[in-house]
Amino acid sequence: MTRKDFIQVASVLPLAGAAVKLSTLNRFLDNTRLTAKMPVLFLGHGSPMNAIEENQFVEGFRQVGDEIEKPVAILVISAHWETRGTFVTAMEQPQTIHDFGGFPQALFDVQYPAPGSPDLAKATQKIVTHTEVHLDDKWGLDHGAWSVVKHLYPDADVPVIQMSIDYTQPPSYHYNLAKELATLRHRGVLIIGSGNMVHNLRMVSWQHLNAIYGFDWAIEANEKMKSFILQQNHQALIDFRNQGHAFDLAIPTPEHYLPLIYSLALQNEKDEIFLFNDSPVAGALSMTSVKIG
Repeated sequence: MTRKDFIQVASVLPLAGAAVKLSTLNRFLDNTRLTAKMPVLFLGHGSPMNAIEENQFVEGFRQVGDEIEKPVAILVISAHWETRGTFVTAMEQPQTIHDFGGFPQALFDVQYPAPGSPDLAKATQKIVTHTEVHLDDKWGLDHGAWSVVKHLYPDADVPVIQMSIDYTQPPSYHYNLAKELATLRHRGVLIIGSGNMVHNLRMVSWQHLNAIYGFDWAIEANEKMKSFILQQNHQALIDFRNQGHAFDLAIPTPEHYLPLIYSLALQNEKDEIFLFNDSPVAGALSMTSVKIG
């Protein structure tokens, strides 16, 4: 997409406030380069301990980070920031949030001091037109963001912002919202959904906590999800409550699943799909991750 094409797209925004929107978008354009289309990731983040352990999943994150062009900035949709309404972090220096308990002190000691990007936050706010996006100056980077991004970019030298998940809205809302972010892929922004396709903590097998192991229903749901992803059958994934009992067990609550919907909404017909870290753990979780484009 050229600068001319982008401005033509921006010009069809609603007239009310259009001048302000265009000004914000132009400022972000002026401060970033036109790039080849960035890929989109969905990362199965699993246990927070993946932030400090060495295992096959961490290696998978690093490999993908090595394969893609270093982004200008990163936008993360994390399972661990649920709000009423949709928000984006807009501070210069987001805090590292340790939003968990019962883990070793070494995990609480981790800091990921990546800068924020108020310009990207404001541009994101203006790009989205079918709902109001609010700027946030209090959240930061939760472990759904920093525990995986730190393996992609360990030097914390890429600006990172987060977008929240509005827990009051249906999956179709999240899918349609995410589609409006597509322009950012052409401005060097890496968009990451961070959650787990299969995530049922109540049914975790504690004797298999660190083992590659999945219950039959978890494997069934994960395989069906992968099939839909590879077929680009997004509607079936949006309608996940109509996919049977295995899906109901795999997705008892939607917050870890919805980041996948955000990532898939950004796929187009020319984007290739690459699955990695495709393993069940602890019976009731899957680490399956997706690279789009």
